[in-house]
Amino acid sequence: MEIQIIRAEYGHLECLLPLFNSYRKFYEQSQDENHARSYLKDRMTNDEAVIYLAALTNDPKKFVGFVLLYPTFDSVEMAAVCVLHDLFVDPDYRRHGIGKLLMVAAEDFCRQQNAARIDLATATGNKKAQALYESLGYLRDTDFYQYSLEL
Repeated sequence: MEIQIIRAEYGHLECLLPLFNSYRKFYEQSQDENHARSYLKDRMTNDEAVIYLAALTNDPKKFVGFVLLYPTFDSVEMAAVCVLHDLFVDPDYRRHGIGKLLMVAAEDFCRQQNAARIDLATATGNKKAQALYESLGYLRDTDFYQYSLEL
């Protein structure tokens, strides 16, 4: 199976939507296609996110995975950083290296932006994702706790 990685543009929104909803379903979130469409549209049209899609080379309109980055900054380091917030591969296409290809595309983008690092988080039980990240050189943070305040 050959895969090509492309940077998503606004015209890819409807193709991205089923993958995005499947990702959210994996994290037990409610399915609201209109809200998801609006959310992604805003991120894309406002240049607030960078999204790469994995497409089948023999069927370039068939997307089987995505990675979503939020470029931001770190005040302590006074540098650009990227937050890799979402990585998803259609379950029917897993175990073919697609996640790794998407991660490499994300890293390449962040390097081109002169980002100091890529930050990401994953569920504590998501051992497959943890194994992928660690195989690519990501280190589990032992210096900082992550906190969140629900609003």
